[in-house]
Amino acid sequence: MVRIGYTMMTEQAGPRELVSHVVGAERAGFDFSVISDHSFPWLESQGHAPYAWSVLGAAAQATSRIPLMTYVTCPTFRYHPAVVAQKAATMQILSQGRFRLGLGSGENLNEHIIGAGWPAAPVRLERLEEAVDIIRRMFTGESVTHHGAHFDVENARLWDLPDEVPPIGIAVSGPRSCELAGRQGDLLIATEPKPELLDRFDAHGGVGKPRVGQLPVCYGTDREAAIARARDQFRWSLGGWHVNSELPSPSSFDQATQDIRHEDVAEAIPCGDDVDSFVDAVRPYAAAGFTEIALVQIGGDHQESFLEWAEAELLPALRRTL
Repeated sequence: MVRIGYTMMTEQAGPRELVSHVVGAERAGFDFSVISDHSFPWLESQGHAPYAWSVLGAAAQATSRIPLMTYVTCPTFRYHPAVVAQKAATMQILSQGRFRLGLGSGENLNEHIIGAGWPAAPVRLERLEEAVDIIRRMFTGESVTHHGAHFDVENARLWDLPDEVPPIGIAVSGPRSCELAGRQGDLLIATEPKPELLDRFDAHGGVGKPRVGQLPVCYGTDREAAIARARDQFRWSLGGWHVNSELPSPSSFDQATQDIRHEDVAEAIPCGDDVDSFVDAVRPYAAAGFTEIALVQIGGDHQESFLEWAEAELLPALRRTL
């Protein structure tokens, strides 16, 4: 059975609200949860960007069952990989084994703040590969010294290690990232239901490993209002990750997506309260071979009603169908 997850979208809600939302997701019966890790929202209309790792610590204490995962953290610019290893180990202890570390090569939107520039995609993947190697070495509990092409580590050690280290997921969008995920990842992370991503992942060591997808949805009893909300806050997602990883600011995303129409959004994102349309939107992920799908309810002020509806109607329908 495909597992259905809930997304804590840090771009659209404050820290206390996010913790309340994941508590509600656990109560509603979601199988797992994920959290975005941003320093900026995609669009100013979203209006938030709290520190994801503080939210995760609070969520670990406020919940008891639901698994937690970063979706995703970039361990190569804002955060040094040795620091990410310490954060992840601590989270695994706080959550009592419910944490998975999702990693990716990052977006300029979030990583530009340290003023280090934004290299080409192949270099970003090189940095990610080196970072994952450092994190795995740190997870052994041994003292790590590393002088590589992109990172230096000097006599680093994790003093608080969980009984089981967090599984590492790697976000993919093309052939090279799929190869990296297959070699170095314990699971694959993607935002598009493309079978070719999973095929490439499998060809490089991914066979039998979980693969997690993500799907934006916009529940609301007034479908036209839901479409308008989705366009206002989530039209950026229609640009594709090769574009989304490059733009540096919310104003850039606003300018780049002005021509996206309401009908474009309605075609790409299920909106309203028709359960069948939401189930139909999830099907391509299941058909492609994804084992887990995290839903993103658009609109920070519309989480409680979504969670109630999901518990009563959407989750039962998905579990009957997938």
